[in-house]
Amino acid sequence: MAPMLLLYLHGFNSSPKSIKAQQMADYIALHHPDITIEIPNLSPYPHQAWLQIEQLIACYPEHQLGVVGSSLGGYYATKVNQQFNCPAVIINPAVKPYELLVDYLGENTNPYTQVKFNLAEQHIDELRALDCLSLVHPEKIWALLQTADEVLDYRQATTKYEMARLTVEQGGNHAFIEFERYLSDILTFLAFK
Repeated sequence: MAPMLLLYLHGFNSSPKSIKAQQMADYIALHHPDITIEIPNLSPYPHQAWLQIEQLIACYPEHQLGVVGSSLGGYYATKVNQQFNCPAVIINPAVKPYELLVDYLGENTNPYTQVKFNLAEQHIDELRALDCLSLVHPEKIWALLQTADEVLDYRQATTKYEMARLTVEQGGNHAFIEFERYLSDILTFLAFK
């Protein structure tokens, strides 16, 4: 069996130190040390973030790939699913981040890293360029959604991913309350166990 690579992609203004990323890493370290997990510290600039993702995947040419992404990371994970034909689990994914992030044009500070960055119109265009308008491999996507997400309208995701596997929970929030309940099932969906 090929070695396994799980790629975890965090959201906008987040980091590898996010709670879900750490829960995923801890679970794999404890229960599946045979799986390699990579949680890149993604650039706030979409084109740069996508280059990071492609370069990281290229470092593991022999590995079976699975991707997990939260929020903006879910948007990127969808692109990974489409381009590399691998399974993806997306958590409260951003469906049209190029509409949402207009509110963040100008200077921002990442609350995890304290790194300052400036979002410009070109970055919105970069996000739009990464959009997967139609899904070629929807059967390889599992979307985990909570209806009380205060950042994103979960109904956009139910429409975009209607042909994928959908889990819609009432309540919750954007961080996806009690994400850890799904860790084992995520690895099963990614065909890692």
